[in-house]
Amino acid sequence: MLDPDGVGQDAFSALIEQTVHAPVDFFFVGGSLVTEYTHRELIAAVREQTDTPVVLFPGNSLHIEPSADGILLLSLISGRNPEFLIGQHVIAAPLLKKSKLEILPTGYMVVDSGAQTTVSYISGTMPLPHDKPNVAACTAMAGEMLGLQLMYLDAGSGARWPVSATMIKAVRDAVDLPLIVGGGINTPERAAAALQAGADLIVVGNSLEKDPSLLPELVAVVESYR
Repeated sequence: MLDPDGVGQDAFSALIEQTVHAPVDFFFVGGSLVTEYTHRELIAAVREQTDTPVVLFPGNSLHIEPSADGILLLSLISGRNPEFLIGQHVIAAPLLKKSKLEILPTGYMVVDSGAQTTVSYISGTMPLPHDKPNVAACTAMAGEMLGLQLMYLDAGSGARWPVSATMIKAVRDAVDLPLIVGGGINTPERAAAALQAGADLIVVGNSLEKDPSLLPELVAVVESYR
């Protein structure tokens, strides 16, 4: 996950260079709150160094950048704010229709991580309780029945603790969709726990911004679960 506000140009270039030797599957670009709109520049920099697909992780309809490969069309199904269930999507629809972005309808579920996250504050929604895996499972089932194509469990940027293995497994058992898990995955052990519980894709951001040398270790863990 590349946050346009959180990645300095020098550190960003060094991180991208590392992915040549420790390849990642996707670069997600975006965040819940973006104050420096440099999506196009970040994507262009990625293109100069790698062919890895770039997928937008939008906080709102202003974060659409057609030069990416795809976009997670996030529906915040863990919350009850209509703006993030359908409102922003209505605004974005004509822009997305004209773009060549691959649209990936995604059920986005924010999980309590021990601290209020930016997405919870911006969206005005409560996260799913950390210790209520059945609530997450039923939410994911509803999203699948509504036709969403991906599920994303997110503890949020700078999470104190990641989504629990118990919750990941409950969602994995409840739906047949690809499952993305992010937030608080800052060690190889936490990455392994998420994958062992049933995650198909793990998202790592802050920890790599702070310590890019962690990337090869995380890639090795992912490869061991393929």
